Amino acid sequence: MSHFDFSAWSGLHLERVEQALVQWMPQLTHAGLGEAMRYAVLGGGKRLRPLLALAACESLNGHAQAAMRAACAVELIHAYSLVHDDMPCMDNDVLRRGKPTVHVKFGQATALLAGDALQALAFELLTPQDGSVPEAMQAKLCALLARAAGEAGMAGGQAIDLASVGTALNEAQLKKMHELKTGALLQASVMMGAACGTPTPQQTQALLTYGHAIGLAFQVVDDILDVTADSATLGKTAGKDAEANKPTYVSILGMQRSQDYAQQLYTQATSALDASTLTDTAALRSLADMVVQRVY
Repeated sequence: MSHFDFSAWSGLHLERVEQALVQWMPQLTHAGLGEAMRYAVLGGGKRLRPLLALAACESLNGHAQAAMRAACAVELIHAYSLVHDDMPCMDNDVLRRGKPTVHVKFGQATALLAGDALQALAFELLTPQDGSVPEAMQAKLCALLARAAGEAGMAGGQAIDLASVGTALNEAQLKKMHELKTGALLQASVMMGAACGTPTPQQTQALLTYGHAIGLAFQVVDDILDVTADSATLGKTAGKDAEANKPTYVSILGMQRSQDYAQQLYTQATSALDASTLTDTAALRSLADMVVQRVY
């Protein structure tokens, strides 16, 4: 088996994603809204969700143009969620991706509108009118993203999160919250990439399992890093969860069990790829490595 150069692969794909985002983000808009939108999206972030979408599409030799639109759309949904999450009515944070949060720089009203506009733009990207993406594929991609972002996904998870401050959740309740708040959009990234190809039922199930495991592992690792890393490393305020008395994997399981759980989820993800019958899973495996190895 030939060696897979993940650094080269990710570097190339990150450059393409960044170019596409720059191209598709609005330049001149009313009252500086476009500036706030660009500030929220460009020049920062790991772009994990776009990379998952592109890797899943490549594992099926799928529709590359559709996959790039899916990759950017899911990143816009992620960016909008961060803009809103950071606002005083939610997490009230002042640092994101190593720079002041959008509401700190542009004001709360503009931040709210920028998030709204980013969400709308995500679905606009998925529905090009030039015939470049089949309409049935457009509909599938929109459905996947809408479900992952709404009350049955990210927004629902955030609602649970806000309602759980100072509450003693058990492990099952914490898992459910994070499956929705963080995991749903990460899993959707994988499945949107898959929807750009024609997976068999076995491949679809394998990618669902992989996406679910990676989505949960990401949050477990995030909870660990909130305790062990500093703000400069994280690009956001460290220790924020503990300060806000939010339930986390570390607060409920402890550090060692949290690290063990992250490894178990990594094994689930890679085992799903082993059983998938997909011919090219090197990028997906490397992304799983990237998610979990952040804590080691």
